[in-house]
Amino acid sequence: MSGVAERYATALYDLADESKSLDAVADDLRRLKGMIEGSSDLRRFLRSPLIDRQAQTKAMLSVLDAAKTGDLVRRFVGVVGGHRRLFALPGMIEAFLRHLAQRRGEVTVRVSSARPLTPEQSAELAETLKKSVGQKINIESKVEPELIGGLVVRVGSRMVDTSIRTQLQKLRRALRAA
Repeated sequence: MSGVAERYATALYDLADESKSLDAVADDLRRLKGMIEGSSDLRRFLRSPLIDRQAQTKAMLSVLDAAKTGDLVRRFVGVVGGHRRLFALPGMIEAFLRHLAQRRGEVTVRVSSARPLTPEQSAELAETLKKSVGQKINIESKVEPELIGGLVVRVGSRMVDTSIRTQLQKLRRALRAA
């Protein structure tokens, strides 16, 4: 799937670049990504081999219309659906955003926190990470209440986990070993 996702993402990137709509396409894809991540029904729908290709594509286009998605992303999803590849759409979105960030010399950092980060906290974290990484930072934040407190920061393949949940797990293991 990774190869398929990369090829489709590269094609979309080239079209968006050619039409000078990279930012608009990226915004549309981020919204679509949020919808997919926020709905287990939508994720199941995209992965289902039982749903007719045309019905699946038509339903996705209706979702995009309701979200007021731009024409290029609508046409892209139509082609993806027509080729029965909607199951790979989340990977395509990730690949597009990764490609865009790479071309712009940016690094996407995934941050999980127990509560939403304030704009000030996000800016301070981005500035700190920029000094460490040496590139412009885009923060993708996710709220995970089960962390209790602290942060989990992922930069590429590196991860720093300062969550209270992890500290409690370490303490539990240490007490069992004692």
